[in-house]
Amino acid sequence: MKRQHFLQAALALVVLCIAVLACTPPFSRDALIHHLQVPKLYLQHGGMHELPELFFAYYPMNLGLLYMAALWLGSDILPKYIHFSFALATALLLHWHLRRRLSSSHAWLGAVFFLSIPVIVKLSITVYVDLGLVFFSTAALLLLFRWLETKRLRDLLLAGFCCGLGIGTKYNGLLVLFLLTFMVPLLFIRAQKQQQRTAFPAVKAAAIFCFAALFAASPWLIRNAVWTGNPFYPLYNSFFSSFSTGQQADTDSDNEEAKQDSTVRGVFARRYLLYRENIWQLLLLPVRIFFHEAQDDDPRYFDGRLNPFLLLLPLTALLLLKKADRQARLEQAAMTAFCLLYFLYAFNTGVLRIRYLVPMVPFLVILSMHGLHRLEVLAGTGRLAAAVWLLPVILMLTWNGLYIRQQFAKVDPFSYLSGRLSRDEYLAKQIPEYPLLQHINSKLPKSVKIFCIFMGRRGYYIDRPHSFEEPGKADGLMAWLKQPGMTAEQIGQRLKEKGFSHLLIRRDLLYNQLRQEEISTQQLWVNIEQRHLLPLASHLYYTLYQTSF
Repeated sequence: MKRQHFLQAALALVVLCIAVLACTPPFSRDALIHHLQVPKLYLQHGGMHELPELFFAYYPMNLGLLYMAALWLGSDILPKYIHFSFALATALLLHWHLRRRLSSSHAWLGAVFFLSIPVIVKLSITVYVDLGLVFFSTAALLLLFRWLETKRLRDLLLAGFCCGLGIGTKYNGLLVLFLLTFMVPLLFIRAQKQQQRTAFPAVKAAAIFCFAALFAASPWLIRNAVWTGNPFYPLYNSFFSSFSTGQQADTDSDNEEAKQDSTVRGVFARRYLLYRENIWQLLLLPVRIFFHEAQDDDPRYFDGRLNPFLLLLPLTALLLLKKADRQARLEQAAMTAFCLLYFLYAFNTGVLRIRYLVPMVPFLVILSMHGLHRLEVLAGTGRLAAAVWLLPVILMLTWNGLYIRQQFAKVDPFSYLSGRLSRDEYLAKQIPEYPLLQHINSKLPKSVKIFCIFMGRRGYYIDRPHSFEEPGKADGLMAWLKQPGMTAEQIGQRLKEKGFSHLLIRRDLLYNQLRQEEISTQQLWVNIEQRHLLPLASHLYYTLYQTSF
């Protein structure tokens, strides 16, 4: 009971810390680009409508609808707690499963360990959708385990439905559907006695699971099929574009032009070219992501952090295999296979980020608890057994606790909660361009239209009509500047035709790009900046201009 009381207190402390960290206005990149900006635009329009200039508006939006409801209620902080609620729900699933398979102590430890893992903490205090995918993926596989025990069609349908809700949350759920659909017949056959193993019922179960998943995801697939002819838009567009004509084909062409510079495939080649990592660093990538080298907000260091015990304890579980019942062995093998295959796919994409691996985390936590349990069994009873339990628990929770402390220094929630910083002052501290966005919203009339250049599509806090330049497109400022024979007056005419009255530019990135271009391109920009642009406001390396063509 002492263990449980300690773990319950630790769990309450972790939940409280995350709740405090999440109480600030949102400033994470993807929230401002996508997860809040699209619901805001839908609300301004009075409902969901096509936004062809924003490709990410075609992504599934199960959580986005919840965020839209929160914005309608007047709060953009509430979406953080909505996202966090899916982490809490996943912790409940882990507690339920571990309590049935191991013990109450392991169930509480699994829940607190999961919620305090750095990447889970980071996601819990941001307006992303990854934790929704984590919850639905975990529920789908655990429901499949339950179906193997009960043989009830309801459990199989619920598993498929959860998998489909994951697809409706984030397209990465398609990988979960692919893996689980192929695992269903294998699990079904392996769960049967030797003389009862037949292929047809197994294939039938896989078909039912897949149908239930696609049915649950169908609202978003149908929406995209109606809008673009591709139910998975913008994925697989080269395939579906062959069935479309007219405007959609043009859009697809633009999409390909934007991707022409992404020619390096494979994580080894990409990391060697970008970071000059040696052969040992490359070979040890699957190990490095679990250790201290991983850092937030830095793609070189995997843009996130895990915990070493997510690697060490599952390996212990595999090395200390013991004879268990058929169901337990099957479940552990399925979770191990899911993690390995999911990691291999993410590894093969060429972009290795911790956030893309997060659906593996709940299953690594479960396998970690099995590894710890086997160490306890090996140690027997007495002080040695207590030390074998206590030492890993202290180390793993200390690792996570140090990360949470770092987040308090970075997020600085108390400056906002105490009133020392107003909302605008807090956002100006976190978002470098925010003072200019305040100027736009307060000083410029609603009739203006802003052309945002090298701004990274972060448009949530802009309350005036605006558009972002798309890198690689033929219809943007950089493309116009590079066209032979182009004049300042012609560029001004094109800006007028598109209705742009102001430019919001991140100057350092623009100048870096111009240094790589020909002298004539650079001179054309200098001419435009000196003769046709009036600086209205500047902050750091951002400037707001009014055009005077």
